[in-house]
Amino acid sequence: MQANQMQASPVEARFGRVLTAMVTPFNADGSLDLDGAQRLARHLTTEGGSDGLVVAGTTGESPTLTHDEQIDLIAAVVQAVDKPVVAGAGSNDTRAAVELSERATQAGATGLLHVAGYYNRPSQAGLSEHFRACAQSTDLPILLYDIPTRTGRKITTETMAELFADAPNIIGVKDASANPAETARLLAISPEGTEVYSGDDGLTLALLAIGAVGTIGVATHWIGSEVAEMMEAFFSGDVHCAAEINRRLIPSYQFETGDDAPNPVPTKAMLRAMGLPGGPTRLPMGPEPEGLVAEARTVLAALGRS
Repeated sequence: MQANQMQASPVEARFGRVLTAMVTPFNADGSLDLDGAQRLARHLTTEGGSDGLVVAGTTGESPTLTHDEQIDLIAAVVQAVDKPVVAGAGSNDTRAAVELSERATQAGATGLLHVAGYYNRPSQAGLSEHFRACAQSTDLPILLYDIPTRTGRKITTETMAELFADAPNIIGVKDASANPAETARLLAISPEGTEVYSGDDGLTLALLAIGAVGTIGVATHWIGSEVAEMMEAFFSGDVHCAAEINRRLIPSYQFETGDDAPNPVPTKAMLRAMGLPGGPTRLPMGPEPEGLVAEARTVLAALGRS
């Protein structure tokens, strides 16, 4: 076996390697499009290369969903697919997060995603108690979501490692902290079997190299099959092939978000270009910059698609 073909032995990814953080389709009037959500969910898990889905997360515009809409969305997607559905149940209000956890469990979710308390910037002790309360409200496995650029508060490595050791159903993290070296340290001090999912498409390959089990992607709305191919190459030991695939996907990573068109605005433009349900975003996201659908078509053309 060549030096760049060392066999990797990943921790089992209980939700699958490629999860898509699914957008929430809306109708033209801004109302929730549950039929569109089901059609999109089926596309992503059949033709789109996704092993599972994350619904009602940040990409799903959860800050603009009512709790009832959130639960209706989760239930509709669970009904539509036979793959894992991880439900966003996070809040910066612990009572609300506990209520969402209980309701998402009843709606049939496979697991839950819990983000750090945003805006109110809790202490690490407060974050720990928050996540423990959420974990005690359900028997479902929970992924923490560490995205300090959005929340304003990092979940420290020590806090996460303690939660993984002490709370049996807190099993891993969606890592969007953009610090692979610190993620490597997290895995080094966490219990065996801790699952790290990349929460930043552009860093997925780097995170696989330090022990991540998969990705919760945004660009996987249109490159899920290519990301699955990249992971297969990596985990089979062909790192050179994985790197080549990753290079081809860089324009997709660059397209998915930006200052003028933050996530999920570009993805909804891409879905429009692909003829898939998505609809508009709800304010304050948007408006969509002029020419974004044409840019999406250029990204698709570079991937060899019409």
